[in-house]
Amino acid sequence: MKHIALIAALSLPAVAAAQTGPQPDTISPVMHSVDAGVICAPTPTGEMDAPGTVAGTTHLIGEEPPFVSAARRVPAVLGIGFGIKSQSVDTNGISDVVMMITHPPMGDAGAQSQTFTSSISGLDPSLTFYQFDFEYELLPGIWQIQASKDGKVLYRTTFEVLPPEQVPELASVCGFEELLS
Repeated sequence: MKHIALIAALSLPAVAAAQTGPQPDTISPVMHSVDAGVICAPTPTGEMDAPGTVAGTTHLIGEEPPFVSAARRVPAVLGIGFGIKSQSVDTNGISDVVMMITHPPMGDAGAQSQTFTSSISGLDPSLTFYQFDFEYELLPGIWQIQASKDGKVLYRTTFEVLPPEQVPELASVCGFEELLS
């Protein structure tokens, strides 16, 4: 099974949902499970086109990393990621899922969202996450990951990205202390 991660990209112009601010967390009845947490950066095995990002791609990973914490408070540290492991009720899964990451204004254009297409398995949890690869991504504030299909929200989960000193127990969990900003 391929796992998809949104890594280091500025978005195209922000969508309306990003402009209205954070929305309430939600989980649709079509979801069997939705778990959130913090991960350490896995080694990518390839890339997939993601036209809703300035970089134009997301990374593919071969092995799903475990959550190192179920917290939704994330240190702004290079090499740390956060995301969702989700599984649909339908064993056939859900294809053509639109993933949207909303965040504080990023880059010269002040981008507030990034989007790409993914799928959610009905047999095993599917991982979708965001990982900090560049200094300009280390933006404290509210970040949300939302999955939708045909305009209907499958889930939306909120994370709070904080300066590393506010979450010291996680700031060095991945062994990237030399990268602390």
